[in-house]
This record gives sequence, structure tokens and C-alpha cells, in this order.
Amino acid sequence: MKITNLTLIAFLSTLIVGCSKQSEDSPVNALLITGGCCHDYDFQKQALTTGIAQHAPIEWTIVQEGGESRDFQSKLYNNPDWAREYDVVVHNECFAQTKDPAYISKIVDAHRQGVSAVVIHCAMHTYRDAEVDNWREFLGVTTRRHDHQSRYPVTVTAPNHPIMEDFPTDWVSPMDELYIIEKLWPNAKALATGTSEETKDTHPVFWTNEYGKARVFGTTFGHTNDTIADPQFQEIVSRGLLWAAGRL
Repeated sequence: MKITNLTLIAFLSTLIVGCSKQSEDSPVNALLITGGCCHDYDFQKQALTTGIAQHAPIEWTIVQEGGESRDFQSKLYNNPDWAREYDVVVHNECFAQTKDPAYISKIVDAHRQGVSAVVIHCAMHTYRDAEVDNWREFLGVTTRRHDHQSRYPVTVTAPNHPIMEDFPTDWVSPMDELYIIEKLWPNAKALATGTSEETKDTHPVFWTNEYGKARVFGTTFGHTNDTIADPQFQEIVSRGLLWAAGRL
């Protein structure tokens, strides 16, 4: 039988559509990295993984290490392929005093090469004492301190972004900390902001970033268990995760 170019194109189009549908329906392979000081990570790992799973098909791997240390270094990153099997890595850890540049490079290099990420709350202050900026460039924000805990009204600044679809315009955070964002990096885009009760300055609370080949979704909220368990917070983190993984 002679196969014309049109027949071949139609066959290949059908094959591609079928493969794409299978890929979209398959679970997202996600790694959650958590642990460190100052937060209830035993609760948060369960609330995050079960809450996000209500909005997206996820196969979770959880790595919780470091106890309540502030300067822990994980052996996970000794493997240069530590992230290769995952569609997205969720960073929800707190190790502000870890500052070894070679160690930090092992983490960000994997993301730069194409492993996307979600970064939550104290991930922004993790490696805060490091003199190198590659972690902060990966996050998309630079921050070193926060305002007091309060309920912060959120202003959507990118209503047309797919992550923000149907996000309520009157959402107020549960009790949480507003991180002071000193710098929004060039490849980052604020999706929503909160306003400091002390200075009246606005700061991104949800954003996206492009880091090398990786997509990054970030939020500075997530200090309290009330925030982590909040259905609206879980939904936007779910949408951010799907966007980062190329599934939204």
C-alpha cells in the first residue's frame, strides 16, 4: 500500500494526540523536600501532600531531614541526578545558616537543567546566610526578614495568568508572616501581593520564575498550619505545581 504524505501526517498527528493525552492523565511525579527549624513540618508534609492530591494526580516522594537544624546539609544532593526522575520538586524547608556555595550549587544546577519547582515560605530564607546569589536567583526573590504575623489581604496583580484563574479577589490569608521582598529577579513575575501593616509597602506573595530550563512557582505564605491547611492556599499551590510541571 502506498502511503501518501497526508496519510502519514494524519497518522502521526493521531499518535501525538494520543501520547499527549496519556501524558496529561498520568500522575505528576513530585518530590517534597522538607525539614528544619521553626515550623511544624510533620503536620505540613501531610497537609500539603493530601491537600494538593485533591486537585491533581500526584505520586509523592517525601524527604524530611535535618530535625530542627538551621545549617543541615543533605546527602541527597551528592547524587548529581538527584532530581532527574521527578516532574517537579517542592521545597518547603528551613536551613537559613547553611551557606556552602558548592553544596548550594548541587541543588540549583539540577533545577537550571530543567527540573521545575515549587518553593514555599521558609525556602525563601533557606541559605539566607550564603554570600552567593544562585539560590535567590532560582527562587526569583531575595528576602531576609518578615513582618509580624497577621491576616494579610491579597491583591491579584496578574489575573490573566492561568495559576490565578478563579482566585478570589477578596482572599485574606490565615495568620501568617509577610516576607519583605528586597528584590524581584528579572525572570520573575508577581502574581499577587500583600501589604505591610508597618510600612504600607507591597510585596509579592505569589509569583512565577524562569530559571534556566525550569519553571518555578513561589509563595511566601505557609508559616502556620492554618495556612497550609487552608483550601484556597492548597488550591493555588496545586495550580502552581501543575503550571511548573507543564500540566496546567
